[in-house]
Amino acid sequence: MPDAVGRLDRGDGTGLAWSALPGREPTVVFLPGLRSDMRGSKAVFLRDRCAEVGQAFLRLDYSGHGESDGSFLDGSIGQWCDDAAAVIEARAPGPLLLVGSSMGGWLALLLMLRFGSERVRGVVGIAAAPDFTEALMPAELTPEDHRALAAEGVCHRPSEYGEPLPITAHLLEEGRRHLLLNRSVRWAGPIRLLQGMNDPDVPWQHALRIVEAIDDPDIQLTLIRDGDHRLSRPADLSLLWNVVHGLLRQDGR
Repeated sequence: MPDAVGRLDRGDGTGLAWSALPGREPTVVFLPGLRSDMRGSKAVFLRDRCAEVGQAFLRLDYSGHGESDGSFLDGSIGQWCDDAAAVIEARAPGPLLLVGSSMGGWLALLLMLRFGSERVRGVVGIAAAPDFTEALMPAELTPEDHRALAAEGVCHRPSEYGEPLPITAHLLEEGRRHLLLNRSVRWAGPIRLLQGMNDPDVPWQHALRIVEAIDDPDIQLTLIRDGDHRLSRPADLSLLWNVVHGLLRQDGR
């Protein structure tokens, strides 16, 4: 069956774009990274693999991203998490397997805690970046960036992926409400982390911090020695599907 596509009004006139593939549960949900969208290579790859095996799959764009309404500059970790939760509740109300890339990995962990273990059957993080607004990004800011944040509320950082990345004071400040690595997070379910050791954006040591912070007997970290941040090479994608498919086979509830 073809994907169903649409837009969800989150309640304030902002339309959130989504694309859903019907199939058996749990629904695999892909959560993109910062400034990425549901048309990215990993999202499309997982959609096609799920279609081959008859698995339900949902992808979406947060506000200010991709095909959704809203300004990126108005966004925050909490708002984008709420955006994802709203689309999931509307389009995939049953059991879930959450797959998050970079910032999407942070959102996947937050949604894991929000929805609970009876509903979330597994989490896969791809270069997962929980707490990046506090643990990673501030160290990269220059004195000029700090002056721009104080004067204008936004600075622009160079990006390897295209136009400069706007960073707002609101993003940094609001992110502190959702930190995970400064406490012990109790969880009882499968978590799989894939991390490149040549990642210029999320150091592989950050993945170790996630393992240390989450009190979970079934958390596994796979380091890819020559892997970058995107982990979108054919071998990376094959590994990703092996992990996702393995969790789907493991789920017997």
